[in-house]
Amino acid sequence: MALRERPVLAAAAGAACIATSATLVRLADVAPATAATFRCLYALPFLGMLMVREDRRYGPRPARARWLAALAGVFFAIDLVFWHHAIAAVGAGIATVLGNLQVLLVGFLAWWLLGERPSARLVAAVPVVIFGVVLISGVIGQGAYGENPLLGVLFGAGTSVAYAGFILVLRAGSGDLRRIAGPLFDATAVSAVCCVALAPISGGIDLVPSWPAHGWLLLLAVTAQVMGWLLIAAALPRVPAALTSVVLLLQPIASVGLSAAVLDERPSTAQLLGCAVVLAGVVVATVGRRRPTSPSVDSPPVSATIEA
Repeated sequence: MALRERPVLAAAAGAACIATSATLVRLADVAPATAATFRCLYALPFLGMLMVREDRRYGPRPARARWLAALAGVFFAIDLVFWHHAIAAVGAGIATVLGNLQVLLVGFLAWWLLGERPSARLVAAVPVVIFGVVLISGVIGQGAYGENPLLGVLFGAGTSVAYAGFILVLRAGSGDLRRIAGPLFDATAVSAVCCVALAPISGGIDLVPSWPAHGWLLLLAVTAQVMGWLLIAAALPRVPAALTSVVLLLQPIASVGLSAAVLDERPSTAQLLGCAVVLAGVVVATVGRRRPTSPSVDSPPVSATIEA
């Protein structure tokens, strides 16, 4: 059945694919810049084939769209490196929850840069999410999980800022919803180069593939960077806003569960409560936003409430 006839299923499948990201990064057990670089490099052949197919069908994309996608790749590289440091500091599950803070940042940055006034729901969500982040940081309670939970929260905040920039720039340059692989290919290619450039200040990089680390990174590229992103980018504009928020919450929830099952991560009660509070804030911020159910070719893509 065509994707457009089952957009909710496609979005759920995409969220499930991306939910594996943080766990696969931990299983690879390589430096943050190494994981970020090869996640992108291994995805390029798959995205490149799909991009060529799109260009043959619809013609070449405008130069402006490609430049904006490239700029989005710079933000994405910063996002990945920060996020991988957050995974190391506070664990795969919690780091993924922290990545969802970009929902709030995108709303306020859109107000500042694009004049899109934030909703009352978005404003109301801010103190809720801040309280959740405080709980996750380990400042309240005892037995917080992670090598350095507070540092993990700071890296998570940096992740959200960079990811918000990525969403806004990619949105500005991706006006044709028929093309989802092309913009993602450009952003991923530039991100790979930037991750290598960031390596000296982010813990170094190992460019020599090794087993089984690069088996996990290849799986990460295929499941998250290719399948997950393409499914979500294609499905979200066709899903009602309230349902979208619920479907995409599968990703951080599944990530926490998967990290507990596979990596034996055991966040404290306060941290788990903080995760629940943050996710509740995400729902408050996103439910009620209007999204087109049948977007036109020139409709702008909708930002996803995910971190991957």
